[in-house]
Amino acid sequence: MRKPRTAFAFTVLFFVLLYLPVAVVVLFSFNSQKSLTVYEGFSLRWYEAFFADEALIESLGMSLRVSLVAMVGSLVLGVALALGLVRARGKLGLYAGFIMLVPLITPEIVTGVASLLLFKGLGIPLSTMTVMIAEITFSISYVTVILRSRVAALNREVEEAAIDLGATRWQALLLVTLPALLPSILASGVLIFALVFDDFVLAFFTTGVTPQPLSVRIYSAIRFGIQPTINAVGTLMLLGSIALIGLALLIPRFFGRRGGLSILSGE
Repeated sequence: MRKPRTAFAFTVLFFVLLYLPVAVVVLFSFNSQKSLTVYEGFSLRWYEAFFADEALIESLGMSLRVSLVAMVGSLVLGVALALGLVRARGKLGLYAGFIMLVPLITPEIVTGVASLLLFKGLGIPLSTMTVMIAEITFSISYVTVILRSRVAALNREVEEAAIDLGATRWQALLLVTLPALLPSILASGVLIFALVFDDFVLAFFTTGVTPQPLSVRIYSAIRFGIQPTINAVGTLMLLGSIALIGLALLIPRFFGRRGGLSILSGE
């Protein structure tokens, strides 16, 4: 069956428009000259300039810390919320599930402004801590959505059998339920790390003067003109995000090959 040529042409055009600007950024990050319009030759000078810039390295460190804390915090709260929503009885779980989805459909700029007003209203100065709190709050819904279907698919009889054999409910949760959720938890964690690391809007509204997340630092720098160093930073962030998302996709497949029993037995 022949594929429609028009549909194929539009598909190619879509991917060209989507990835051509990214390809240009990557290409000019290896430019030997400072020009952003003429490619003179291959060079790593802008990557060397990035690693020699203390301000950018400081921002990179902050972004990594914020992403790590947001990942851990959102996983702890998201797992608990997913378990509660699936196992809640009556209309409480339905209403709570609806409220949980609201952050996903709310424009991020609205969330950013609301977070800023909240911190200002409570008299909390903007700092690394406020960025972490805002990112954790925003990321919980993503973790919950990913884990909720997995929790619903679990066989409660296995957990009940562990309780019948003498385990407490906490022991059954730690030794049976959480190991079964481990692939989804790890995949969610990697995805949240990538999302928070690349986030700009929420970080922009909740960060202090210094240090600033890497995305905010880049925005501040390009307001005074685009420097080739920014191309190098963007390329590194792109590669890191691709690697993390790829890892998030591979983790469930890796555990799927090993099988659920091997996870529980530790083999």
